[in-house]
Amino acid sequence: MGKSKVYFTNMHATLKENLPQKLTRLIKTAGIGQIDFNKKYAAIKMHFGEPGNLAFLRPNYAKAVADVVKELGGKPFLTDCNTLYVGGRKNALDHLNSAYANGFSILSTGCHILIGDGLKGTDDVLVPVLGGKYVKEAKIGHAIMDADVFISLTHFKGHESTGIGGTLKNIGMGCGSRAGKMEMHSSGKPHVSQDKCIGCGTCLRNCAHDAITITNHKASIDHEKCVGCGRCIGVCPMDAVQPASDESNDILDKKIAEYAWAVLNGRPNFHISLVVDVSPYCDCHSENDIPIVPDVGMFASFDPVALDIACVDAVNSQPALKGSILQKNGDSHHDHFTDVSPDTNWKVAIDHAVKLGMGNKEYELITI
Repeated sequence: MGKSKVYFTNMHATLKENLPQKLTRLIKTAGIGQIDFNKKYAAIKMHFGEPGNLAFLRPNYAKAVADVVKELGGKPFLTDCNTLYVGGRKNALDHLNSAYANGFSILSTGCHILIGDGLKGTDDVLVPVLGGKYVKEAKIGHAIMDADVFISLTHFKGHESTGIGGTLKNIGMGCGSRAGKMEMHSSGKPHVSQDKCIGCGTCLRNCAHDAITITNHKASIDHEKCVGCGRCIGVCPMDAVQPASDESNDILDKKIAEYAWAVLNGRPNFHISLVVDVSPYCDCHSENDIPIVPDVGMFASFDPVALDIACVDAVNSQPALKGSILQKNGDSHHDHFTDVSPDTNWKVAIDHAVKLGMGNKEYELITI
C-alpha cells in the first residue's frame, strides 16, 4: 500500500480569502468532489460542544463543509449522538438546546441538525464489525447509518482516556448510541445508584429482558438477565442508572476503532480535522483549559488513520504554550499527548484501525 494523501493548510488568512473560504479550498483540493453526492444524504459528524466549553469548532466551519456538499448536489445534515454521562447533551432536546446555545442552527450552518440516536439515545442499529475482536455488532445511531455519505469534521485535541481526541475518536465514540458508548467504556453491566433512584419504574417498563425489579421503591438490575443494551440508562429521568466504567484504556481504544470501522465500512467517506484550540481534554468537558500548543491548521484526507497521524505529528512539532498543562508536565515522554495524559497510549487505536483495514499510517503531506 502506498502512502495516503493528507492535505494541509495553515491558519493564515488574507484580504482575499478568510478561513472558511480556505477550508472550502482545502477540501475541494483534497478531492471531496470525487464522491457522488447527487441527491445523497450526507452526515457531517462533529461535536457541538458541552455547554461551558469554548474550544469546540465554530459553526462557520460546518457551514463551509455543508455548502460544498450542497454545491455537489448532496443533502447535508450535522449530527452527533447523545452522551452516556449526565450533562447538556444526554438526550436530543438538551443536545439541540446545547447546539443552539453554541451557535449551531440552520441559519448559521445552512443545514439541519439531527441527533443520530434519537430522543433518549435509544434509536440505534446493530452494524456488523468486519474483523472485530472486541465488538461483533456495533450499536450506531440510526440517522448516521441512514446517510449515504459520511463526513467527519473533527476538532483535534487531547483526551484524558484515549490520549488524543481525533478523527477515529470522533467517529467511533461519537457515532455510538448511549448503549454503544457503554459497550466501549465498560466490560460489565449498568447498575442503579440507589440514592438517586425514585422507583418510578421507567427503566423496568423499557427493559426487554425482564432484568429489572423494584423493591421498596428502588430499582435493581439482575446482571444474569441483563444484556447490556443501555436502554435503562437512556430513559432514567434521575440519571440513577449508571454504566460500569471498568474497561482498560487500551481496550477502550480498540473498541473505538472497531466502532469507527462499523460506521465507515462500505460507504463513501471523507475526513477533515482542525488542529486549533488544542485543549488537553475532550470538548465533552463543561470547561476547557488553555491550549497546549499554538494553532496549527486544517487537514483533510480520505484516510482517517493517516489524518490522525498527520495531526499528531503536527502537534508534536509545536512548542508547548507557556502556562499550559503540557508545559507544566514537561516533555519526558517526547510526545505531547502522552505528556499530558501519561496513562494513555493513543497509538493503540491507530494500530488496531490499521489491522482492521481502515487506513494507513504512512502519509504524504500536501500543503496548499
